[in-house]
Amino acid sequence: MVSSEKHKGGASGPAARRNRTVVLSCLAALAFMGALTYASVPLYRLFCQVTGFGGTTQRAEKAPGDVLDRRVSVRFDTNVAPGLGWKFEPVQRTMTVRVGEETLAYFRATNTSNKALSGTATFNVAPDVAGAYFSKIECFCFKAQTLAPGQSVEMPVSFFVDRAFASDRETAWVEEITLSYTFYPVDKPSAAAIEAQSTGARGG
Repeated sequence: MVSSEKHKGGASGPAARRNRTVVLSCLAALAFMGALTYASVPLYRLFCQVTGFGGTTQRAEKAPGDVLDRRVSVRFDTNVAPGLGWKFEPVQRTMTVRVGEETLAYFRATNTSNKALSGTATFNVAPDVAGAYFSKIECFCFKAQTLAPGQSVEMPVSFFVDRAFASDRETAWVEEITLSYTFYPVDKPSAAAIEAQSTGARGG
């Protein structure tokens, strides 16, 4: 009788430990999945920035310095999302640039409403394969822009097409790159932000 009870107790001990292990493993997996979901958006953005996936452009501190003879046409596309009372357009619709050459382009934004509005711009290039080679040095899209009622500004973007673009077989057929921006509304700015933007804006 005693040996039977010991056998029963010995069998239940490992089983209980196994159950606890399974439960803890499930909880850890759920926690990991939750953390992964939370981090998925910034990780995806980082992946796009590094690889140019989906036409995401790159960032650079300066152009490489070596300018090639190959030329490519850059077309500028602009859009404004609903809810932002702005007119947004490129100053020059297209330009032809040499691969590796730093180029400056301007975009004009006008607040057509009777109140101060802020917007932030998303961007990509087409075809997608060109995204890994299209680099921006400075761009209005790196931070939110604030315009006072009726204010119009010209906003610059400094960019270059990396020289590796010319040696990639996947981009050998690309003769035109479209740089596209869409401005979306953001929270109403403070009075200090409006003043700072109005003072520093070109053409305000």
